[in-house]
Amino acid sequence: MAAARRHPIRAERAEPRDARSLAVEPTVRGARSIGEPLEIDIPDGDATWLKARALLDSYYGIIFVGPPGTGKSYYARQVAAKLVDGDSARVRFIQFHPSYQYEDFVQGYVPKRDADGYELKDKHLVEMAEQAGTTHAVHVIVIDELSRGDPARIFGEALTYVEKTKRGLTFALASGKVMIVPKELRFITTMNPLDRGVDEVDAAFDRRFAKLPMEPDAEQLRAFLEKNRMLAPLRERMVQFFLWLQRKAERNEYARIGHAYFLEARDETDLSRLWDHQLQFVFEKAYRHSRPELDEIKRAWDRAVGGGGVGGDGADRVADAAARPAEAAPVSREPEGDRGRPA
Repeated sequence: MAAARRHPIRAERAEPRDARSLAVEPTVRGARSIGEPLEIDIPDGDATWLKARALLDSYYGIIFVGPPGTGKSYYARQVAAKLVDGDSARVRFIQFHPSYQYEDFVQGYVPKRDADGYELKDKHLVEMAEQAGTTHAVHVIVIDELSRGDPARIFGEALTYVEKTKRGLTFALASGKVMIVPKELRFITTMNPLDRGVDEVDAAFDRRFAKLPMEPDAEQLRAFLEKNRMLAPLRERMVQFFLWLQRKAERNEYARIGHAYFLEARDETDLSRLWDHQLQFVFEKAYRHSRPELDEIKRAWDRAVGGGGVGGDGADRVADAAARPAEAAPVSREPEGDRGRPA
C-alpha cells in the first residue's frame, strides 16, 4: 500500500449495480471479477506464447500483426489469459473503431444514474492502471483492431507513459487527475497491416510496443484439417492450394488469407460454403481490376475441392499452376476507403 500512497491514484471504484450479482471471488486482493475464469487452450511450450511473453517482459506491450485469419485475436486472448492465470478480473477486452475516443478509454463524462446532469468517470485505462498499481499483479488490456481507431487521440496524455522507460512516472490527465501507468499493466493488441490507420499506429507505437508477425501457416492448416478428419486426398489438395495461393499473393497482398478460415472445414460441403460466403468476396475485392486472375483462383479452387474433375488430379493441377509464371496482369490496389479487412 505504500506505493499507492506515494502516487495519488484512487484504489477503489464503485461497482456497477447490474454486475454485483455476477461478482465472483477474485484471485488477487483488490481485483474484482464479473465473469467466469478465462479458458486457456495453449500449452506452456507454445512457440507464439513464449515469444509473446518474452516481448511483453521487455516492452510491456505487443502488436500481433498479420493478414485476416492468422490467429491474431485468438492468441491475444490466450496470451492474456495465461499472463493472469485465467483471472478475468485482471483483463479487459476492447475493440477500437472509428468512433472510439479518449472519453471511452481514459476518462469521460457520463449521465448521472440518479440525478440530472453528467459526472466524470474513469474508463478502462485508468481503472486498470489503478488496479494493477494497487495489487502489484500483472493486468492486461487487450485491444483488438488497434488500427481501426486513432491511437494518439484515444490514449491522449497516457500515450507517452505506456512506454517502458516512462512506467511509474506521475502525469496529469486533461481533467487534472494525477496517475501513473504501472509496470504491471501490459497491452496486447492486434492489427491488420492493410488497414487505413496503420500509419497512425506506426507513428504512435513504433518505439513503444513490439510487433509480432502472424503469418499464414500451411502446417497449421494441415493440423486443422487433420483434427477435423478431412479425408487425406482432399486435405492435401487444400494444403497445396493454400501454398500456391500464398505464392500468388506475393504480387497482391490483399489476396493473402490465413489458415483460420479453414478452422471448421471437414468436407467438400464445408469448403463450398466457405467459398460461397467468405472467400469469394475476399478475392473479388483483391482482384476487382483483374478478372483473369480471379478466374484463375476460382478454377484452382474448384480443382482442389473437386479432385481435379475431368483431366487429372487436382493437387497436380494446382501444383502445376503454381509452377507456371503468373499471368501478366496489373497488381490490384485497393482504393483508400476500402482497406479495412476483418482480423
